[in-house]
Amino acid sequence: MTQHHTYSQQRIQLGEGISIPAIGLGTWPLTGEDATDAVARGIANGYRHVDTAHSYANEAAVGDGIARSGIRRDQLWVTSKLSLEGHSRTKVKDAYAGALERMGLDYLDLFLIHWPNPEHGRYVDTCQGLAELVADGALRAWGVSNFKPAHLDAVYAAGLRPSVNQVQVDPEHLQRAQLEHHRTLGLVTAAYSPLGRAGDFLEHPAITAAAARYGKSPAQVVLRWHVDSGRIAVPKSASDTRQRENLEIFDFTLSEDEISAINALDTGAGPRLDSDEYGH
Repeated sequence: MTQHHTYSQQRIQLGEGISIPAIGLGTWPLTGEDATDAVARGIANGYRHVDTAHSYANEAAVGDGIARSGIRRDQLWVTSKLSLEGHSRTKVKDAYAGALERMGLDYLDLFLIHWPNPEHGRYVDTCQGLAELVADGALRAWGVSNFKPAHLDAVYAAGLRPSVNQVQVDPEHLQRAQLEHHRTLGLVTAAYSPLGRAGDFLEHPAITAAAARYGKSPAQVVLRWHVDSGRIAVPKSASDTRQRENLEIFDFTLSEDEISAINALDTGAGPRLDSDEYGH
């Protein structure tokens, strides 16, 4: 039997009776046995939130890792994302059924539109289909990813309320206007690439001083910064040491001054990919 580590993890409320573990296990670009093994070990190391996507071509491998972990399904939060071929009120239901089949699961906790693909003009319709899946009890929560304020406004104007927008956020890419828009809407932010792909900012005194103060690594300080700012963070790691380290952030909190010092590292740069131009 796999040894399971447990950490007292913070959860973020997404709605009535639904809360998501604040730290998730990212799985891109792992595929095949690498993905299966990383997920099984991640769960053994304490993760209770796993994040995948159709476009990662690893949903089946992630599902195998969940099965291999031996943990009860209701102890896990599983997120996936649909690609462009799932865009429309009816096609999204087929996309969801496909994700479940690939992963060997009866339901997902969260299903996101991966990119808005605004030139196709179907993302609001797709949100409607996602909302219907939740209303039908087939899916626990739905959301979006890489949606800019204008995309979100179109969704909200249709009377639809996503639970999450997953976007690129790290200390150098704080996307202040984007996150302020989320706050205005009451929308939870999930940060992908939360450590900036091992960005140089991990060596900045604003982060290393806090790391020394709390006896933590710079990466742990940045993950804590996300959580203390009310965000979900989804770092990818296949290393046992780093997987455990990423979860060992719930025994300290940063001060407002420390959070402000890290916020000040923001360069004002946008995300790597512009969702008005890129999508799949």
